[in-house]
Formats: sequence, C-alpha cells, structure tokens
Amino acid sequence: APAEAAEGRPGLGHEDFRPRIVPYYRDPNKPYKKVLRTRYIQTELGFHERLFVAVLTSKATLNTLAVAVNKTVAHHFPRLLYFTGLRSAKVPHGMVLVAHGDERPIWLMYETVNYIHQHFGSDYDWFYIMQDDTYAQAEQVKALVTHLSINQDVYLGRAEEFIGGDEQARYCHGGFGYLLSRSLLLKLHPHLDSCRNEILSVRPDEWLGRCIIDFLGITCVSQLQGQHYHTYELAKNTEPEKEEEEEFQAALAVHPVSDMTLMYRLHKQFSRIQLDRVYQEIQDLQLQIRNLTALTPAGEAGVTWPVGINAPFLPKSRFEVISWDYFTEQHLFSCPDGSPKCELSGASKADVSEIIESAVEQLNHLYQPLLRFSKRQLLNGYRRFDPTRGMEYTLDLLLEAATQKGHSHVLAKRVSLVRPLSKVEIIPMPYVTEATRVQLVLPLTVQDLDFVANFLDVFAMNTLDTHDNALLTLLLIYHPYDAQRVGQVDVFAGVKAMVGELEKRYAEVKIPWISVKTEVPSQVKLMDIVSKKHPVDTLFFLASVWTEINTEFLNRCRMNTISNWQVFFPVHFQEFNPALVYRGEQTASSNTDFLRDGHFDRHSFAEACFYNSDYMTARTKLAADILDRDEVLESMEVFDVFLHYSGLHLFRAVEPGLVQKYTLRSCNPRLSEELYHRCVLSNLEGLASRSHLAMALFEQEQANST
Repeated sequence: APAEAAEGRPGLGHEDFRPRIVPYYRDPNKPYKKVLRTRYIQTELGFHERLFVAVLTSKATLNTLAVAVNKTVAHHFPRLLYFTGLRSAKVPHGMVLVAHGDERPIWLMYETVNYIHQHFGSDYDWFYIMQDDTYAQAEQVKALVTHLSINQDVYLGRAEEFIGGDEQARYCHGGFGYLLSRSLLLKLHPHLDSCRNEILSVRPDEWLGRCIIDFLGITCVSQLQGQHYHTYELAKNTEPEKEEEEEFQAALAVHPVSDMTLMYRLHKQFSRIQLDRVYQEIQDLQLQIRNLTALTPAGEAGVTWPVGINAPFLPKSRFEVISWDYFTEQHLFSCPDGSPKCELSGASKADVSEIIESAVEQLNHLYQPLLRFSKRQLLNGYRRFDPTRGMEYTLDLLLEAATQKGHSHVLAKRVSLVRPLSKVEIIPMPYVTEATRVQLVLPLTVQDLDFVANFLDVFAMNTLDTHDNALLTLLLIYHPYDAQRVGQVDVFAGVKAMVGELEKRYAEVKIPWISVKTEVPSQVKLMDIVSKKHPVDTLFFLASVWTEINTEFLNRCRMNTISNWQVFFPVHFQEFNPALVYRGEQTASSNTDFLRDGHFDRHSFAEACFYNSDYMTARTKLAADILDRDEVLESMEVFDVFLHYSGLHLFRAVEPGLVQKYTLRSCNPRLSEELYHRCVLSNLEGLASRSHLAMALFEQEQANST
C-alpha cells in the first residue's frame, strides 16, 4: 500500500482509510473554560425534523373547512400551523393559529413565508403549504419527502402556466399544495421584500412562483428524482365513493373541496383505498414468506401462524411459562385485585366482544356462500399476552351454521386469534429539568420516633452535605391525649431537638415543623394542611420515615413529575426480615447483593411526587364531589385523589433508588378497611420470600421433631 495510506490518510485510488485518534490537548497558559453541550445529541449534530405543514385559511372558513382539515390530517403530520389574515373571536380547540392582521392574499402569503423562515427555517427540511379547501393524503406526502434529497432546491407541486407569460416558466397551483425545500426557503428569504414591492399579481400562488423564478431561476415541477406529485381536480357534485379512476386513487392532493362533509367523505374514501392497499401488500408478503420458507432447512413446518408474525414465546423453564386467563362473556377468572372471579367490564368487555365478532366474521369470510355462521354462545375463552407477538386468544364457540338451502345445524368450533403488537409510538412529553427544588414532606406519629434519627442522618448526608436543592418539612401528628399533655410531656421533644442540632450544623438550613392533632392521620387531610402553606408551583415529595433519601431518586422525582401532565408514585424496594433470610448468618451488605433479599412493595403508596397546583386542582374536584362528607377522606390516599379526580398521567413504577430496611409497620385500625388490609399485606409479604419461609418452617419442624 502507498505510504500515505499506511499513515492513516487515503492513498491515491483508495477510498478506504484508517481513522486516526487525535489526542486532546489543552494549553496550560489559557484559563479553563467549561464547554456547554446541548441536551440532545440530535441538536449537537444538527439534525432537522422532516416536515412542516402550513395551512392557509381565512376568517370565513376557519370554523368550517379548517376544522375539517384539522380533524382529517392534522394528527398525521408532526407539525401543522394555520395562517390567516384576521382571526375569529373564538379559535377552534386543538388548532395553532397565526393571524397576520390583513386579509389581502399576497400579504398573507408574504407574511406566512416570512414567518415560516423566521420560526422554523432552521428546524425542518421540508415545508408543505396547502389551502383549507385542499384534501391532502398525509401519509403519502410524508412518504414523498422521505424519497427526496434535501441537498437540492425543490419547488414541487402541480405545475401551471403563467397567463401570458414565458412558456417554459411554471408556478405551483396553491389549491393542490406544494413542497419547498429548506435550501430554497433560505435562498428565497432575502428577496421576499423585493418580490412584495416589484411583483404584481392577483393570485398568491402565482406571486410566489414568479418570485422564485425571477430571483432564484427555479420553476415548479410535478416530478422530481423519480417521484411524482399526483393531483386530482374535483368536478361539481362529485361522489367520492364512486370515483374509481386511477388518477383519483393515486392523488396526493384533491381540490377544490367545497364543504366539510365532502372533506370527511374524501377522507373516508382515501382511508378505505389505503386500507385495501395495505391488506393486499400483507397478502403478497405472506405469499412470499411461504414460498421462501419452503426453501429453508425447516421447510414448510417453519411457517409461523399468522404468517409474518413472530412465533410464540418458548419458555426455557417452568418459571417462564405465560399463563392463560379464562373468561366468559360475563366474567373474568383472573382479576387484577387477585380475586378468583370478577365481572367483565370496561376495556376487557369491549375486547372480548370485538374478538368474538371478528372470529364470526372471519369464519363467514372463509365459508360463504356455502355456509353462514351466527353466534349462539361463547363456551370457553382463553387469552394471554405474549410480549414477543401480542395478545393471543382461543375461543370455543357454539355456532349455528345455515346452508344456502335454508338448513341449519348447531355445532361447536374452536378458533384461535392473535391481536399483534402494532408500531411502537413515542409519546411526546413536556420538557423538564433536574434543577427544580423538591419540598420533602415527612408525616411522623409516635410509632415512628425510633426511626427519625436515621432518616435525618441520611437526609443530611445525601442532600445537605451535597447542597442538593431540597427542603424538608415535618408533620408532627399528635394524638388528642398527647396534645393535651404537650405542656408537661412533649412526645416529639426529641425530634425537635434533633432538628435544632441540624439547623446549628447547617446555618443556612431551616427545617420547619407543623403540629397536627388527629386520631386518624388521613394522608389527604395532612396534605391539605401542607398544601395551603406552600406556593402553587411547589414540587412535593411525600416521604415516609423509613425512606432513605438520595440524589439519584430526587433527580428521578424531578424528571418524572411534570406540572399539569404527570404525577409519580414510586414503588420502593423493601428488604426482607434478616432474622428469616439469614437466620443468624452474616447479613449481605456488598453492592453485588443490592436489591437481592427483598421485594418491591406494590401495596405501599406512601411515597409520591407531585406539584402543588395539580394537587389543588384535583382536591377542588374531590371537594365538589363529596360535599361536606369529610369522613370519606379517611378511606382515601393521595393516589386515589389523582386517580379519580385529576385526569393526569399517573406514573407508577419500581424505584431501585428507594430502599427501605425491614420494619414491622404499625397499621392503624381506624383507617378504612382497604387501607388497613393493604398495610397488613405489606407487612406479611415483606417478611421473606417463599423459599426463605419454607426453609424457616423446615428448620422449625426439624427442631420440633428432635
């Protein structure tokens, strides 16, 4: 190889070369400057979003045609804005509207292009401009831009001749929409003012086309890089359901759409056309899979059912076997709360009804016109969720089969169905940071006094010593008897002394406490008191005395809690009783044994992260529902308030950053039966695992037998 290639530089005639690592060097004579990097690598690498869509509308059609566009195609485009000259008094829900203050068509086009360049020119690769009387096939438009190179100046649409102009020059008809590339928009922007002053035109699309031709020398084209921009012009009194022309079915854009009803009919027809194409493509792919599988070593036996869907999960041990849930049309025999039988309702009932209906429909599709099936009864139903393919169903159906001659016969038939997993979607979430201050709230009762010292020590070590942006408020819950004797004997005197020591050690820290007198320490009533004493934008972390605070969890609390969007209820890890797990042996304390001898306590809802504003909103709705029946609050937790009265996302997830030592909790019998039962279950399941309990019983029986 040439010497140049050996040194890591490409030699002549050689395309491949070896990369060379450049060592980092910093001049010691220059002051160190911290490099500020972007939060997302996409920003740092200069990636752009794919497509931005602008819809030109007017005050007269904003609440009609523009709404129809929004309902039919808006959810398919990643970003869509509506531009108008004058806005109406009320903007339709779910639409982002930009009003320029002038209804003149040329002015509207000028301001729209200028606005797009100013606010989105550096964020998107393609810009699609359409009118509100245009129906666009959103998925087809998105597919079109994925096949075009972003390195060219693109002006793509339905090419039309200028009236009395150059025969070679074309502009893109605005009624059918047109596509502009980012590079063309950047080159066009400096000339927009000149175009506005020098070019006279009645139509805004002609004005824009003339501007692009005169200053950039680029004319509109209807095909580019092997991609065609198909359009279809609707005639008056057109029936979309009867349109069978190939030109109509291939159209990316249809114009003119005279009213909302026609827009919805077009959307329905094109959705049906697209669905038929997808079904045909699936059948073609399945046929290809069958043909190719026959050539593999497994032969035709290697074809999975349904063809093209992943094969069922094969367990490697009995612990990996996915169990089937039995159901009928009225009941489910595997209930979320652990009970053996519960009524089929809600989404589960709708799921079962849809599956039965689909099964009968498929049977009729296979056997008609010889036989016609109708459902008599569901004898047995089984379903399970396979994470590799989706939800699987097995149904035993009692059917009545009718022949063409009118004879009928009742028979039982077993069918299998699969609801496959569809395309995974990333749910957009609001942006949050890790700089938010966290306000810890710690309720304390007399039974918690033995654990307060450890809580405060861990809090000081992991937050005060590290200067974490976190504050602490104590809720001292006095029993009425202790509250009467507080002048003689204060049961929380030791806690107050420990707080005083912390405030002396950390001069800038203040740990306030709030005294509450109650026999039933309801979580909701306690939060009502705390909520009124803090600003509405406070981020609360409702903790328990056994919680060991650390920076890792506090950051997750900040990131997982989003104001007016999501609340976070972590599931802490509860260590088992060491007396049962180790039985006198040395307790495992190394990092390799982290999260081993314990379990995530799904019965506990003591820890929670939420914003005060969200709590106050949900609490207001709760108050309107229960009126003056405050005793209802004793049967509720903060989780129940958000679940039933907030409408926010409730993020409930295991949290390895919250580890609690084993402690036998004191369950208050004055709380509701459900809360008391949940506390008892938490204590019982927190004793030890089944294997540890079995070993303890075995050793006890051996000791008794001797």
